Parts: sequence; structure tokens; C-alpha cells
Amino acid sequence: MSRRFWGSLALTVPLLTASLSGPVQLALASPVVLWGGWPLLKRGWESIVRRSFNMFTLIALGIGTAYGYSLMAVLSPPQEVPVYFEAAAVITTLVLLGQLLELRARSQTSSAIQGLLGLAPKTARLVGQDQAEREVPLSELRPGDRLRVRPGERIPADGVVLEGTGSVDESMVSGEPIPVEKGPGARVTGGTLNGTGSLLIQADRVGEESLLAQMARLVSEAQGGRVPIQRVADTVCAYFVPAVLMIALLTFAVWASIGPSPRMAYALLNAVAVLIIACPCALGLATPMSIMVGVGRGARAGILIREAEAIQLLERVDTLIVDKTGTLTEGRPRLISVVPSAGVPQRQLLQIAASLERGSEHPLAAAIVAGAQEKGAALAEVRDFRSVTGQGVLGTVEGRPAALGNPSLMDSLGVATNGLAGVAEGLRHEGQTVVFVAEEGRLIGLIGVADPLKPSAAEAMASLRRQGIDLVMVTGDHLTTAQAVGRRLGLDRLYAGVTPGEKGEIVKRLQAEGRRVAMAGDGINDAPALAQADVGIAMGNGTDVAVESARVILVKGDLRGVAKAIRLSRAVMRNIRQNLFFAFAYNGLGIPIAAGALYPFFGLLLNPMIASAAMSLSSLSVIGNALRLRTEALSDG
Repeated sequence: MSRRFWGSLALTVPLLTASLSGPVQLALASPVVLWGGWPLLKRGWESIVRRSFNMFTLIALGIGTAYGYSLMAVLSPPQEVPVYFEAAAVITTLVLLGQLLELRARSQTSSAIQGLLGLAPKTARLVGQDQAEREVPLSELRPGDRLRVRPGERIPADGVVLEGTGSVDESMVSGEPIPVEKGPGARVTGGTLNGTGSLLIQADRVGEESLLAQMARLVSEAQGGRVPIQRVADTVCAYFVPAVLMIALLTFAVWASIGPSPRMAYALLNAVAVLIIACPCALGLATPMSIMVGVGRGARAGILIREAEAIQLLERVDTLIVDKTGTLTEGRPRLISVVPSAGVPQRQLLQIAASLERGSEHPLAAAIVAGAQEKGAALAEVRDFRSVTGQGVLGTVEGRPAALGNPSLMDSLGVATNGLAGVAEGLRHEGQTVVFVAEEGRLIGLIGVADPLKPSAAEAMASLRRQGIDLVMVTGDHLTTAQAVGRRLGLDRLYAGVTPGEKGEIVKRLQAEGRRVAMAGDGINDAPALAQADVGIAMGNGTDVAVESARVILVKGDLRGVAKAIRLSRAVMRNIRQNLFFAFAYNGLGIPIAAGALYPFFGLLLNPMIASAAMSLSSLSVIGNALRLRTEALSDG
């Protein structure tokens, strides 16, 4: 397209600057129209054959009419009829310029993908079994390989730190510029920058499975998507082009019958001007350009939009449902309180609780076991272990029957909890999850476990509230514990003791109230609710972004990303509406002027060449407006 433009420009300049004979103009204009404008003419002809009219229909008719009329004038004596080769050549050149600038703008919007892929280093430093290090291409890496990352180097693959400490810049996936300290056991992401310290990592995701590759794939897919508002432009175009053709024919007929002399010349020029200025280039660009730029902007902030439609849906959201564990909280519970009954040693309580929980898969179990071991409690062998769904666990510890669970489990076993009921309620008010422990049919104490709120949770909730979003929390935890979290975050509504399946029902109830609901969860046990919501937002864990039940993915699982995603969606939709207004207003004003509506009053006519320049400028205004999204501020203030 660049070669066609520059070649056409070189041949068009003499047509505009020199007084040339008809045959010479024909010689200069023919390569411009037939070679430079061939892609335009071809697409216009295809649209006519398929009866799928678009902007190239009008361009091809405008260029073809001016060139064809002039060709007949030169080849058919006498040669006193005016020719319009310069108009055909200038229109072709200007349309080529518009196409070239559009292609360059589109390539700039793809910089989000190119930038993501460009973050990955080309080689990695592989550490062998003999501790020898050698540099290998990234394509040779396999899961399980050990890699050395020096200060200032980019991490070559997703993995876990085995040795060393370092400060890693993860802004590519979180949008936050503050480096994150990494040590043994911490996860690292390929493409992030190791600022200080030498790290030895074990790769577990390489190549197409890496977070970087998944991000690039999702951004690419979303940038090619469509939003519902785009159907407005499509519907308009379906009627717009035939209407323009009728207006052009009417313009030609009116000027040819009652226009001033030379009537045919005026009729031709004004009809061509209508065809050119009405070309809906800007209309065709209005939505796709904003979507491409907006999705790329989101990717740079750690917001992956899987479906373009989610942008328009997210803009209308007025209610956000959030899961507690792993969404509002860190998802890593810690043992906080150990309250033995009178006469029961704390070590005995911890030993029985941790021994029972060692066989459990509940998220709280690991926290109790780890906390007991930190306090020096030795674990005992458990026989006859049994888990009671939703209540707790049972077993025989050192020959004595024992149980750990909620009040329902204790009631079913005939264990009285009245003695510590007040203490338990107090701990719940502090946001702790409480489990009772019994041995040989009597209560020996309780354990309090808390999952700390994420440091960003309060800030995120405040930001969402300022955007007019109602905040609702759903959790399987006890009501008192949920209320403690709700008070700290200022939530509008909460539901406690909810199963994963019931979360989806809550979403349905809110939708039945007329609310537009977004659901933010971890994408696993929240899958039914994520799928039911108008927009599902998955809290990524930094390793996998392919959460099928969600339309939006926050790579780092930071709730501030929800506020940013809503702010981004509103900015993109505002940008699209501005572009559509520019396009409609431009055509609404341009067509009457091109048809000669001002001529009877002011003697003004719109030359087809000027109409072509105006058409290109309208497209550039839409492109420029869309590119503003690249610098859109997504944070408060």
C-alpha cells in the first residue's frame, strides 16, 4: 500500500501543477487509477457483485465515473469536452493515503501483543545436574529445567524460586510499577524483570503454556472481536450506501436538467463529490479502532478482556458480587487463636486439632496444621478418619475418639458448646473462622483461623463505590465472620453460608431485580456464578489466564483491577460513541454540501478532490480519537 501511494503521488503532482493535454493526462492518470487504485476498485466491484455495499462501493463508483467519463472524452472527438483525470488521480491518491495511515494505526494498536511477546528473552541460562551453566534458546526449555536469572535479566519462563532472593518488576502483568520481593517458594512469571539478586528457578510452564503466551493470544482474539454497538454501524451501512447512490443519481439528474452551463460537467462533478464525501470510512473505523486500542490498554494494566462484547456489558454493570476467600482475602488462612477449655493444655488441643486436619482437604486445614507445628505440637496417628461435608472431620487420635468442626457437627455428636459460645462469637466479630474441637464426647477448646484481607481490598471497594457500583459479598463462611469483613469494607449486602451452586442463584435473583451484575471470583468453585453473571471476572493467580467461565481476567488477582476494568470499559464506550458521532455528523453535513445545497445561496460547490481530502481527514479524526485511549488513566485521580 505504501508503494502504491508514493507511486500514485509522483504521477498525480504533475496533473495538478501543469497544464497538460488530454492524452498526457490520460497517460499519467491511468497508472494511478488502474495500478495504484486497483485494490480499491477490486473491493468495490466485489461489493457490487455480492450486493454487499460498503465504503469501497462508493469509492470505486466515484473514481470509475470520473476516470471513465474523461477516457470517453479523450477517445471520442471532438476533444473539447472537459476531462477530470486529475480528480480521479487525486481521489485515488488521497484514499490510498487514508488506507496507509489506517494500516499504520492498526499496526500501532497491535503493539500490545508485540510488546508482550517482546518481553520474553531469546535465551535462558540452563543449570545442569553438575551445576554447570550454559545458555540455550528459549525453544529448548522443558518443564522441570532449572534456570539461573541474574540481576537485570528477564525471567525466561514461569516457575518457582528454588534459591536466592530478588526484587522483580511485574508491571507487565499487574500494571503496578513497584517491584515485588521474591524468595524460595515464590512464583515468578516469564518476561518479568529481575532487578536485584540472583535467582535459581525451576520452570513449570514454557513456550505456548506460559502466562506471556496466553496473554498475547487472548489480547489478539479480543482485538478482533465485535461489540453489540457495532451492529448499529453495520445496520446503518446496509441502508446508507444504497441511499447515497440514489442521492448521487438525483444530484446528477437535477444538475443535468436545471443546472447552469456546462450542465453535464456540473452534474458529473457534484455526483462524484456526493459519492466520495459520503464514503463511510470513518463509520467503519469508529468501533474496531477503539476496541483494538482499548483491549491493548487493558493488557498493559493486567486486565485481559477475552471477548470484546464484555467491554460494552461491563460499562452497564451496576452491581459487583465478590467471593471472600481468595478474592477479598489473600486465600492463605493463618492460625490466629487457640482457646482451650478449662483444664486442657493448649498443646493437647493443638495436637488433636492438627492431627485430625492433616487428613482434610479443607482450605483451613493447612493453616491449622502449619500453625500447630510452629507452636511445637507433635502430630499423632489418626484412625477411622471421616469427613462430614460442610461440618467437619472425625477420627480416633491415640485411641480416643475426637472431632473438629462447626456447631452443627458438635450438636450431632451431643457435645455442648455453650461454655465457649461467647468466645467464639467474639472471634467471629473479629473476622475469624471458628472451629470447635471435642475429645471423648466433651468440648476441649476452639481454634480461630483468619484469612487476612488483601492490602488492596479496601482501596478497591472504595474506588468501585465512587463509580456507583453496589458491592455484594457471597461466602460459605459463618454470618458473623462475613459481617466482620463487610463492616471493614463497607459492603452494601452480603450472603453467608452459601454453597458454590447457590452463588449462581444469587446472581439470578439480582438480575431478576433488573441489576446488571458482574461477578469476581477465583474461577474454580465460583464457575457457576461467573458464567451466570452478565460479566464474569476471574481473579488470576499469575500462572493461568485460561479461565473458561470468565470474560475478563485480572492477571494478578488484584481487586483494584475490577475498578480499572470498569473505568476502561466506560472510556472505550465513550470513545466509540464519540467516533460514531463524528462519522454520522460528517456525512450528515457533507452530503448536502456536495450535492450543491449551498450553490443557490452562496454559489459554493464542493470539488470532488476536496471531498476526498475531507473524507480522509474524517477517518484520521476517528483514528486519532481512538488512539487517545492508549494513555487513558485507569486509576483514581
